[in-house]
Amino acid sequence: MIFHRLASGLIAGAIAGLLAALLHFSFVQEYILLSESYETGTVTHFSDGHVGHDAPQTQSDNSQTDTTGADSQLKPLQHVHGSFDAGSFLTRDVGTVLFTVLTYAAYGLILVTAFGLAELIGAKIRPEQGVLWGMAGFAALQMAPAMGVAPQLPGTIAADLLERQTWWLLTALATALSLALVAFGRTKSMAGLGLVVMALPHIYGAPTIEGFWGAAPPEVAGTFSARVLGVGLASWVVLGWLCTKEWAKGAK
Repeated sequence: MIFHRLASGLIAGAIAGLLAALLHFSFVQEYILLSESYETGTVTHFSDGHVGHDAPQTQSDNSQTDTTGADSQLKPLQHVHGSFDAGSFLTRDVGTVLFTVLTYAAYGLILVTAFGLAELIGAKIRPEQGVLWGMAGFAALQMAPAMGVAPQLPGTIAADLLERQTWWLLTALATALSLALVAFGRTKSMAGLGLVVMALPHIYGAPTIEGFWGAAPPEVAGTFSARVLGVGLASWVVLGWLCTKEWAKGAK
């Protein structure tokens, strides 16, 4: 029974990971490639030299290059897609799929373990709860940590890696514990304690840096972070739904 449920978590996670990889290629990867081109100086923003390298002047002195319109946003993307060979793309894409599948397989194991712990205290895991379980996993492992350590593009300055990893882990654990207290606590005081526990990492504060800079425009970084979280939410919802369906089958 235990082996079957763990295996179901792995399988559900692998399926959700394939979906996450597809969504990554559809909505996220182009911004990573664009950021890498900014990082290497292949493309720049602000052609007046305030940031990055000076852009070559291709127009006469009586005309002005548009660096803020839609056309200037399309050119870097076109340049990026032409600057990598097919072999490097294939290697990168295969690695992305494998990493994403393994990551969500681990998430699936975490989720079915949480199911088992919930049943120990009398909770019943039903398929119609799958979306809620998925959203809870997303909140604990992605949304809450992202409030202090947001998804970052290549070439973005950040605080010390160990400090960020430690804060991320503590925030994920605190959020998971707080959600459990709110969902399964039998008194209002336990629910209140859960809210306090959720707030503690953010009251303490995530690791910060003295200033902010980066090669890529902030608009690219903002869109990248939003899309990473959107892909995460969709994938976690599917993962929660699949895990609860398999869990319910095992209970019959």
